[in-house]
Amino acid sequence: MRIAVIGGDGTGPEVAAEGLKALAAVAERIGFAYETKHFNVSGDRYLAAGGDPAEASIPVIHDGEIAEMKTYDALYLGAVGHPDIAPGIIEKGLLLKLRFALDQYINLRPVQLYPGVDTPLKGKGPSDIDFVVVRENTEGIYTGMGGIQYKNTPQEVSTQLNCTTRFGAERCIRYAFEFCRRRNKKKRLTLVHKINVLTFAGDTWFRAFNEIAKEYGDIQTDYNHVDACCMWFVKSPEFYDVIVTDNIFGDIITDLAAMIQGGLGVAAGGNINPTGLSMYEPMGGSAPKYTGKNVINPVAAIAAMAMLLRETGNNTKNLTLVKAGDCVENALRAVTPKMASQAAGRMGMSTTEVGDLVARTIKETPQ
Repeated sequence: MRIAVIGGDGTGPEVAAEGLKALAAVAERIGFAYETKHFNVSGDRYLAAGGDPAEASIPVIHDGEIAEMKTYDALYLGAVGHPDIAPGIIEKGLLLKLRFALDQYINLRPVQLYPGVDTPLKGKGPSDIDFVVVRENTEGIYTGMGGIQYKNTPQEVSTQLNCTTRFGAERCIRYAFEFCRRRNKKKRLTLVHKINVLTFAGDTWFRAFNEIAKEYGDIQTDYNHVDACCMWFVKSPEFYDVIVTDNIFGDIITDLAAMIQGGLGVAAGGNINPTGLSMYEPMGGSAPKYTGKNVINPVAAIAAMAMLLRETGNNTKNLTLVKAGDCVENALRAVTPKMASQAAGRMGMSTTEVGDLVARTIKETPQ
């Protein structure tokens, strides 16, 4: 297995190092070979190369680097975001560019409350908060279609278009049905949209969902308006199994989901191309104020490595990698109750000590 690694900005390289520590431990434990290559793609490199910190002026990642990454089996990211660079430059220049160049049309977000991790939801535990959000990742309002006319005048007009195609909706919905079947838990797939207001884009999604559902008689289907979904996340998260939704709604509800699973420090996600190169990352961001202090929480990055192994294994029918991903996940579940908190600097141990404990647990736990 070959993994391309982008440590990125801030604490990204620190948490990625702990994920790679877990990879080394599980490769030894399960028995498989792997290699990694680190790509220096970051805000620091952008600035050193003469990039304008106020507006995008040079590439954050080069086409040649993307072409090389395509020869790898998976991409592992630490974090992006630089305090001296305007928001959006690095994010668009790296994350969005990779998403579109690699056709990573699925954003996969497991939402699970680990043992010993606090949730703000009274009376809820790990058995209640265990679902997955499948978000369409390459269409919708984030495509950047639109513009501004008469800028900086009283007549200024801005438009932002929601680009929805039947092709994009169908392939995302079909992936979600297949994922729900493979997950094999409640076997319930919920479509989340806003069809009462977004009567054109929502209708495309709703019709595609119901037509594809006819092929999956073993899967129970449901629909939520996005605002109702946010309410039910808080009131009855145990209802959900797998959710499928469009780009912007998925972006919003997964941040709420991260909070009910204990915060961004434990949330991991994948940008998936089921037949190509997928990228896995922690959701917590670069957290520059903690850089170099060895206090940032690496749980999400380790969970992202578990996802990388499991989903790469599922997509390539490699059961050894699936087993390896499950092994890392099980080790995390054993470690989180031993942490005092999931907050940076209050974990009761350092970043590297959390990673060491996970690695040791991987090696010592019977499989």
